[in-house]
Amino acid sequence: MNVESFFSENIKAALKNDPPGAWMPNLPEGCIRLSSGYPDPALVPAEELKVAVARLLDEEQDLPLHYIGSPRIARLKHQIQKRLGERGISIVEDQLLITSGACQGIDLIARVLLDDKAAVAVESPTYMEALEIFQNYTKQIISIPIDEQGLQTYRLKEILDERKRTGLPLPRFLYTIPTFQNPTGTTMTMERRKHLVELSIEFDFLIIEDDAYGELSFDKNPVPIKSMDKCGRVLQVGSLSKVVAPGMRIGWIAGESEFIKALEWFKKDLDHPFAQSAMAVYLENTDFEKRLDLLKDVYRSKCTVLIRAMKQFLPEFVSWYVPDGGYFVWMRVPGVDTSDLLSQALAEGVSYVPGKYFFLDQNDGTEFLRLSFSYANEEEIIEGIRRLGQLIAPFFIDCPEGL
Repeated sequence: MNVESFFSENIKAALKNDPPGAWMPNLPEGCIRLSSGYPDPALVPAEELKVAVARLLDEEQDLPLHYIGSPRIARLKHQIQKRLGERGISIVEDQLLITSGACQGIDLIARVLLDDKAAVAVESPTYMEALEIFQNYTKQIISIPIDEQGLQTYRLKEILDERKRTGLPLPRFLYTIPTFQNPTGTTMTMERRKHLVELSIEFDFLIIEDDAYGELSFDKNPVPIKSMDKCGRVLQVGSLSKVVAPGMRIGWIAGESEFIKALEWFKKDLDHPFAQSAMAVYLENTDFEKRLDLLKDVYRSKCTVLIRAMKQFLPEFVSWYVPDGGYFVWMRVPGVDTSDLLSQALAEGVSYVPGKYFFLDQNDGTEFLRLSFSYANEEEIIEGIRRLGQLIAPFFIDCPEGL
């Protein structure tokens, strides 16, 4: 039997892409995980969630374990609405869809808005799992470069003008992580955020704002693009994975009700009623602002340790962006293929993610790598960078000054 003959044509095309998670290295035991974009294990509120689950089952017995789940699911929606409102995003109930994590939200948006005739614009580099998702729906992906100030909106305008002039399709939407971007850690300036909204109106496209790290500022949280949206062109994707626990799979999409209705149509009952109910109980009994202050303090300290270690142990030719929040530092090692280097790094007990996986054209990312400071402890961060420095240094022994 030819199994492939039963697949649809779009699925056959999608299966030619790299498999999901191909970027994730197999880590040896005891490896220092500078690759893992996970919360600090000590910050995952396991005991508090245990108490929340016990309280939920004591009060509601079997109810949260049924298909429909607990009435607290509706309460969770209101809790998220309230948090968004505190950040300047005013929405009503039918403008919010709870999803099973941010990735389900991104996939639903791609499923509803994209087909093989549609184009989508992405930052370059961008979140590799979003790139994997979009490639399942269309081959027309437009890469827009970023710099230390985020998406280069002036370059976006040039590209859109050229596509319009030559009759190429304009993007149906642009996907951006404007705040503490994954992988670069950069934050889009307010000027560029405003410009992006203006361009979305001028060229008639939507903005998908991935705000997974938006509340993890080391100082003041930047203003979400969704809070500036007066025309309903922004769909914001959010998540509690980075600020509570990723395994709970609680995310959302905030947008115009017509979009939310269509997204909900295809989401159907692909929910986690028990996890949503337990999260609602957890949030009921948590001082969330206090928790965010703790997260910010810990990640600020870890980032400081990482940057200090990079300055101490890495050759002067290596460069990086210094983030103002989030989980990541983006590093350039000129002249070095970081994919080839990874096997040596793993042998030395330290991991990272090679930069090529964050680019549509992987050749654009050969000299880059992503470091995470969120998961490893401070001692591991220092030791991991020391080991990386020892591996990288020989490449620059004979380098002329000013490379």
